Formats: sequence, structure tokens, C-alpha cells
Amino acid sequence: MSITRMRRAAVGLTVLAVAAFGAVATSPEQADARPKPVDVTLLALNDFHGNLEPPSGSSGTIAGQTAGGVEYLATHLAELRAAAKKKNTITVAAGDLIGASPLLSAAFHDEPTIEALSMAGLDYASVGNHEFDEGAAELLRIQNGGCHPVDGCADGTPYRGAGFKYLSANAFKTATGKPLMAPYAIHKVQGVKVGFIGMTLEGTPQIVSQQGVAGLSFADEADTANRYARELRRKGVETIVVLLHEGGAQAATGGINDCVGMTGPIVDITNRMDPSIDVVVSGHTHQAYNCDINGKLVTSASSFGRLVTDIDLKIDRRSGDVISAAANNVVVTRDVAKDPKQTALIDRYKTVLGPVADRQVGETTTAITKTQETLFGTSLGESPLGNLIADAQLAATDDEQNAVAAFMNPGGVRADLNAGPVTYEEAFTVQPFANNLVTLDLTGAQLYCVLEQQFVTGRTLYPSSTVGYVVDPNGTTGTVADPCAGTRVVRGSLTIGGTAVDTAATYRVTVNNFLAGGGDGFSVLTGGTNLVTGQIDLDAFVAYLTAQSPVSAPTLDRIRTTAEVPAA
Repeated sequence: MSITRMRRAAVGLTVLAVAAFGAVATSPEQADARPKPVDVTLLALNDFHGNLEPPSGSSGTIAGQTAGGVEYLATHLAELRAAAKKKNTITVAAGDLIGASPLLSAAFHDEPTIEALSMAGLDYASVGNHEFDEGAAELLRIQNGGCHPVDGCADGTPYRGAGFKYLSANAFKTATGKPLMAPYAIHKVQGVKVGFIGMTLEGTPQIVSQQGVAGLSFADEADTANRYARELRRKGVETIVVLLHEGGAQAATGGINDCVGMTGPIVDITNRMDPSIDVVVSGHTHQAYNCDINGKLVTSASSFGRLVTDIDLKIDRRSGDVISAAANNVVVTRDVAKDPKQTALIDRYKTVLGPVADRQVGETTTAITKTQETLFGTSLGESPLGNLIADAQLAATDDEQNAVAAFMNPGGVRADLNAGPVTYEEAFTVQPFANNLVTLDLTGAQLYCVLEQQFVTGRTLYPSSTVGYVVDPNGTTGTVADPCAGTRVVRGSLTIGGTAVDTAATYRVTVNNFLAGGGDGFSVLTGGTNLVTGQIDLDAFVAYLTAQSPVSAPTLDRIRTTAEVPAA
């Protein structure tokens, strides 16, 4: 039961008691005899993405401090547990613990991350979209244990499975209608029941490869949470926490413990949740916030293990209701002692990985970041690293498949490149998905439609150096049903190789297999023809870095606005 509803119920109970028994004087001694509330501490994280070692560049800082690394995360968690009553502490996560991981974890199908977080004391986690990167069967193996069906036990030791419980209430097996994973868990603390409902992003099929979600369907987050909240209450659970892999963002002026101008799916989802839900631990957007939304405590701990959310609950011992809830996002600083068990785990896997990770594959003249430039007030512009990857993908397919252009999705660019030598491990961290390149035929009309679809999906495709076009900020945006109806891209401005695109002509274009399958909402690409599948995107990136070294950041002049290029 939510705090507001509980208070209303308490008022109603008092009125009934007075009516039935008359006024009752309560002495200080009688008041002191009431049972004290149970203090419960939740320690929460989200979007860890296999970052066992401290992330580099901008991904390794938050709130002006260097942060992250599982050796430090484990120490901070231990200290936070010690500060609270250890037996009253529950450690939880809101999805994407694995997937899109650095090489040290990804090379072993993220088994090292699961081992590390289990050792760090994680109790429950919701399933994020990236947990489906290798499909449902692999997710079940990650939970239950066993060697990988193709690669075996790569480090030579049995994989025992997760020491914590994955929860997903809204990912269903299409054939049976039953949840793939346990939908919820009940955790008892000093006789008080705390319910945790795991929730996966409903839009997972749009941002994960079709192979990853084959045989699955995903239901509305709020409706499903409400369904299982009712079931938990029937089992006597009044304190209910949703671990939700979906989120939002606050205004740029907000700090890690603020909630300034909150926007995004989390707002609508939380507003539609039943009053019996008390806390929502969220994720997916890699943002930090600490909010009260519709009487619920709503938190997010950014990403990569740089923050831990310390949530303090006071629960009525008799009713099981939450009396108060407060949260604080704590920076996982690197000024504490490293957890020796985590260090030993990292060293063990680095030894097995061998010299592959440290092999130099190229060099950069300056840092090349994944940061998007601002395009008419929003982050919908180009990215230096995104453009570089598109150039690499074109170079890998221009002679081989007669490609004349390439486009890269922003979600596939996962980390910055620092200045200087680039190792294979660093290149892998930038592109960890092992997507295949796909070259296909698109008409000029389809190309315009794909570019218009960017403004429907809210995602920019990073173009290769052969592509140029002009965007009109005053143009209209198409619809999901008809993205081609948009007029954001100035007609006649799209060029390939300096020549205006003919809407009736056909062009060979390279994307990755995720985009070719309509990923990120780019459904127009599924209409491409004469598809040829090529090499892994990482291999193309590595080959380009090697061949072009030293590599510099590309100029961001492929997408321009009408303010830069006035109409003739």
C-alpha cells in the first residue's frame, strides 16, 4: 500500500475506533510500547553493462568525480551495508547488467559480470533489453548455469549461474502465454514482507535483434505491474517495489539527486501504476535522478556502476505498509580499497583472455567521442565516432559490395576512443555487439524516407563521408505509419558522392543487420532488396583503424540545417 493510501486508511481506522469504543486516551508509556517500524535499506543499480574495470573517458566520471569499477563498487556496497543493519539490506538492480559489455566480460558471454555481481551481494534484478542480446535460451543459461552450448566453459571452470534472481513479469512465451522468468519475489525482513516485481522494457522487440526476442511477447509495464501488485497484496505483501527497465531524463541543470523537469516514459508509466506500489527503481536511459512521481519514490543510478542508490524504507511492523521512503544516489568513488575477491576475478579472466585484448590495432591523433552535436536544440546531430564507424563500414563494402553509402545507429556506439594507441579491447568496447554488415539496394525515395524516419524515432543515423543533406527545423515530422510524409529533409539536398540523389534510382547502402531488420524503428530499411551479409562490424572497424592510422575525428558537416545552407 502506498504511503498516501496507508495514511488515509489509518485516518479511517481511527474514526471507526472512536465511533465504536469512544475516545481513548493514549499515555506516553502506551505510545512507547507500540512496535517500532522495521528499517529496510535497498541498494540499487542499473545498466552495469559488464563494466568490471573502471570505464574510461566520459563514461568513467559522474558528478565531477571519477567513478565505477566492480572492485570499488563491491567495497561501496559493503560499506553501505555496514552503515545500515546488514540483515535488513537488500541489493537490487533494474536491468542491462550484461550485454553491450567490454571485451573482458563479453568474450566469456558475460559470465564474469554475473559472477562479480553475485559475489558483490546482488539479490534481485529485473531483465533489461540487453539481457536478450543472445536470446531467451542464453538468458536462462545465465540464470541457471551450465557451459555455453557453442563455446563451452571458456575459462576452464564450470559456470554455476547467477547467485541472484532475475525477474521479468512482462516478458511472455508467445506459445504458452507464461512468463519466461519469475515475475516477482517476496523477501522477508524481520517478519515484514517486501515484494519485488521485475519489469522489462515493453519496446524490447524494437531495439533488440529479432533472433534475440524470437518466441517472446512483451506486455505494458504499468498494466503488468498493477496485475502482480494485486497478486502480492493477496499474499499479504503491502510494501511493493518495481524494478523497471525503463526510464526518463531530467533537465541538464539537475544533479544526481534532483528531479528537474522530468520527462520520458517513466512519468506516464509511474502515473498509471496502482497506489499500492511504493518504489520504482528504474533504468535504461543511463540517467541519474531521485524523484517523487505521483506519491512514489522513483530512482535511477545512471550507468556502468558509477552510482549506487541508497534507499531507506521505514515499514510498519503490524500492517506491512511503508511509513516513509527516502533515497540518495551515492557516487562509487575510486578512493576506497579495492575488493580483493573482485580483483582476483578480474585477474583470472584477463589471464585467460591473453594478449588479444592488448594488441594495438591503430592510433588516433585526438580523442574521438561518441557525443552527438546539437541539431536545432536537440541531440539529433552527428557524432565524430559515429561518423568514423560509418566510414569504416563503407570502406569494408565499397569495392566488395559496390556500396556508395553507409549509416550507423547511435545506440551501437558504446564508448569514446582516447587519443593515442588503440587496442583491440578499446575497439571492442566501442562496438561490442558483433553485428554483421548488410549491404542492400534502396531507391532514392526510400533513402529520403529513411532519413525522415529519424525524426519519428528520435534517433539520428550517422552517415558516411559520401552522404550529405540539409534539414529544415521548421519542416513537419512524419508519423510511425507514414514516416515518408515528413518534410524535415529538404528535397533535392540529399547527395551521395557529391551528386544529388535521384528518387527513382537505386543505391547500394550498408547498415548493420540490426538496422536491416528494422531495429530502432527504422522499418523502411526492411524494404531493401538484394541483401548481402558481410563481415562483423568490429572487424571492419579494426581494419579501418589499422589502415588509416593515425585517425582523426571526422568533421561534422554531413548533416546541415537551412540556417547553414539557405534555400536558393
